[in-house]
Amino acid sequence: MASGALQNSSQMACDSEIPGFLDTLLQDFPAPLSPESPLPWKVPGTVLSQEEVEAELAELAVSFLGSRNAPPPFAAAVTHKAISQLLQTDLSEFKKLPEQEEEEEEEEEEEEKALVTLLDAKGLARSFFNCLWEVCSQWQKRVPLTAQAPQRQWLVSIHAIRNTRRKMEDRHVSLPTFNHLFGLSDSVDRAYFAVFDGHGGVDAARYASVHVHANASHRPELLTDPAAALKEAFRRTDEMFLRKAKRERLQSGTTGVCALITGATLHVAWLGDSQVILVQQGQVVKLMEPHKPERQDEKERIEALGGFVSLMDCWRVNGTLAVSRAIGDVFQKPYVSGEADAASRELTGSDDYLLLACDGFFDVVPHQEVPGLVHSHLIRQKGIGVHVAEELVAVARDRGSHDNITVMVVFLRDPRELLEGGAQGTGGAQADVGSQGLPTGISELETNNSPRS
Repeated sequence: MASGALQNSSQMACDSEIPGFLDTLLQDFPAPLSPESPLPWKVPGTVLSQEEVEAELAELAVSFLGSRNAPPPFAAAVTHKAISQLLQTDLSEFKKLPEQEEEEEEEEEEEEKALVTLLDAKGLARSFFNCLWEVCSQWQKRVPLTAQAPQRQWLVSIHAIRNTRRKMEDRHVSLPTFNHLFGLSDSVDRAYFAVFDGHGGVDAARYASVHVHANASHRPELLTDPAAALKEAFRRTDEMFLRKAKRERLQSGTTGVCALITGATLHVAWLGDSQVILVQQGQVVKLMEPHKPERQDEKERIEALGGFVSLMDCWRVNGTLAVSRAIGDVFQKPYVSGEADAASRELTGSDDYLLLACDGFFDVVPHQEVPGLVHSHLIRQKGIGVHVAEELVAVARDRGSHDNITVMVVFLRDPRELLEGGAQGTGGAQADVGSQGLPTGISELETNNSPRS
């Protein structure tokens, strides 16, 4: 998003940081972990199913390396290499014997559990760290070109607050290094951004923030129909989390919205009422319709399944949930659907930014007010956009939002260009592109006041 010279100098600076980072890491960890050594990261639970291993370990490594200020493309590439090595080994040594079931458990539940291979999470995490250590030792001598491949520079402003709620149940993901993390070596730049708004606990939102993009990366249609890949990734993540919820007696759920930018095309997918909008030359382009129980098609779908929609403080599914689609919510399936909608749109070069946010923002800030708020902020900050999400969150809080609030602004052009063009926007919205059809763009410059995911 900056000039080519600035992008190139940023890449050169990134490349020069790698040897120093590796030297420091290997000084702090001069040998692989022994069985008695403490783990350098917090393991996600006591067991992982076979299908969860790759994404959960990738999350551990990327967070660990990021906390040590590893250049993001390098962190993603070394993580991919270490996971590939681990998955080529025999993981049967980590297999956990199923716990004895209670006698009154239904037979079909027992059969379903018998099909799931559970692995010791702590043992896997230790073995994985040693794979990561081995790769870093090899790369200390010579860093492969794949770990130094240039990536598009992005400006992403993120701010998230617990607000007046007892717990923070939102999670978000900013992943400009999508290709590096999943070993994609074609010529298409890819970047992924997402916001997940949990309810009834944080488990579903955390799970979605770890697994949706990983599941999308394995879909064969990612290369030909990325929107379909995202849609299937939501379905697959919901299916996986429901199995985990039954095993661990979890009742949480999460809405979610994600954007995958591939070359010059934007693909979005969503469940529930977290939303994304595109601002183009100061005008709001509506990309999606949130899933709420009062939508006529959603109401009819729920009633056809034998459920009901009732008005309490707001419209709710079966008198409980205020959203009609979500990952999780095991006791509200199938009324609360795990089927996402998706859309795609070509970017024109005149697109300003994407804004992804949860309902804690959009319930009090209408779409049409966003361009004016962002424009006013950029005027005061002389075209510097890194703190714009912080101001938008403050606006939502000051207008009475008591919910968790997460806002992510992904600039598709240099914010200074937005001022030079004088495009403030009148607040009018362009035509809805519906759920079939959608815009790319900018590196990791983030104002991030909550965990990455």
